[in-house]
Amino acid sequence: MRTRPRTGAMGPLDAKHSPMDNARMHTFINSRFCTRFGLTTPVALAPMALASGGALASACARAGALGLVGGGYGDLAWTQREYQLALQAADTGRIGCGFITWKLDEDASALDWVLDRPPVQCPRALMLSFGDPRPYARRIADSGAALICQVQRMDQVPQAIEAGAQVIVAQGAEAGGHGMNALNGRSTMTFVPELADWLSAHSPTTLLLAAGGIADGRTLAAALVLGADGALVGSRLWATQESLAPQGAKDMAVATDGDGTARTAVFDILRRKNWPAPYDFRALRNALHRQWEDRIDALRADPGTARAAYDEGVRSGNFEAAHATAGEAVGLIHDLPTAGALVQRMDAQARALLV
Repeated sequence: MRTRPRTGAMGPLDAKHSPMDNARMHTFINSRFCTRFGLTTPVALAPMALASGGALASACARAGALGLVGGGYGDLAWTQREYQLALQAADTGRIGCGFITWKLDEDASALDWVLDRPPVQCPRALMLSFGDPRPYARRIADSGAALICQVQRMDQVPQAIEAGAQVIVAQGAEAGGHGMNALNGRSTMTFVPELADWLSAHSPTTLLLAAGGIADGRTLAAALVLGADGALVGSRLWATQESLAPQGAKDMAVATDGDGTARTAVFDILRRKNWPAPYDFRALRNALHRQWEDRIDALRADPGTARAAYDEGVRSGNFEAAHATAGEAVGLIHDLPTAGALVQRMDAQARALLV
């Protein structure tokens, strides 16, 4: 496994972690991500809007991962409730939050609230995605939180470095939810090693997480072999018991293989989300999606009928109309375990492969 210079080492392991934690920390001794953030497994929960709530973030943190609450679109009341829930249930040193950057440009009150917490409640990390992080970088740094920036292309990386990102997430187009569209997106398999090489040459202390298609120990191990310091896991942790995703959506994901997703603007139009180009949305390719995916311009011009069908699907829990947010890794989702059990499973599988 390729390694870059390790930085940010913490004190004696047994000062903060149990004997089991110490053993697992030793297993991933080459993971700078574990070392810098006091983790026992090189995994971060993707801060998925309306799914990565306090229960999921805290479960991941207790299992040794970094738990990022999904502040998403910046709903203040939701962020307050779920972030406080996460802090109550887990080691605060493994809890953070994530936001959609272009929405912060419209209303940053939720970010302001998180950053104004007393020091003991301050997030360990703040993740920003889909926009320029530089206007928020100084306040994040002053709070003591580590800035994590998600990128989808190489040309976005210098901006993240200028903002002072301690961690960069390389998001491949396989990922569920929002990401770069098909015209501009990159594959995790090639994007991660290219970015790893760039960071080694230009910013060797910046850590790298892989995102997109990582759902078991094999794919976690692959991310590390490709040069990442760890992985940001979304869809697989979305399909767990603590996730706030609707049960019907999770059940549909279990029954769907990897051919069953699509990345388009359909669900953003139906949900009235005005996402900027060049981003769109990957979800399960259900009946309503198939009805409109070849007629995007017509849908934009007259969305009323389709939106009514979507709204009824959400109301009734019919996920042939409502969206189920999952990426290509859905083909690796076969059950709905607790988040802790899943993190431990991925960790054990990856360690066995990396021996």
